[in-house]
Amino acid sequence: MKKIIGILGGMGPGATADAFEKLVASTPARKDQEHIPVIVASLPDIPDRTENIIHSGASPLPAMINSLNILKNAGASCIIMPCNTAHYWYDELRKQSDLPFISIIESTCERIIAEEKHPVALLATTATIRTRLYQNKLAKAGITYLLPDEKDQDNIMKSILLYKSGKSKSAYDTLLPCLEKLEKSGAKHFIMGCTEIPLILHDLSRQQPEKYIDTTEELIKKTIRWYYS
Repeated sequence: MKKIIGILGGMGPGATADAFEKLVASTPARKDQEHIPVIVASLPDIPDRTENIIHSGASPLPAMINSLNILKNAGASCIIMPCNTAHYWYDELRKQSDLPFISIIESTCERIIAEEKHPVALLATTATIRTRLYQNKLAKAGITYLLPDEKDQDNIMKSILLYKSGKSKSAYDTLLPCLEKLEKSGAKHFIMGCTEIPLILHDLSRQQPEKYIDTTEELIKKTIRWYYS
């Protein structure tokens, strides 16, 4: 039986669609039958991850476990989750299943460390930054990183929420000054550490692919390597 990738998505739906699109685009297939089998669970009623971590809102873990079980029961043989902040619960989710579960954080850090991409600025949700999902791994490997100041971090969150509400132009206009400030502070690379950010910065990151590190893309590259291994 062929391997089947299970995408634990819905956080948000646009980011889930982006991960699936990148998987299809990066697969070395010559016809339909050579593409990677995928099952997508995009259930957007999963409670907000940042709201839980920062403001003690409802836990998203039960709903994520439900999506994981849907994928497992549908026949998935490997799980990926295109949401950086949700990886705060990565270890707890792994305990729910013995299926391989590829981490977006690990996938991204492996590339940054291997290619010594620093100083690198982290663009992410406030929850991802506060839980140090990236900082601990980068610091351990000796990678120099920069974080936005408090005002810019608030604007990054605003940009993400604007994109989720369908206001892509306003999202870009809100995010761009934060990038310029980080670059003036010495950043040579940017981790697009929220899966909405590659969508907000789509055109800019395509113009300068070595400068912008797309976490969704790194996850998909590792997933494809796993599939063909």
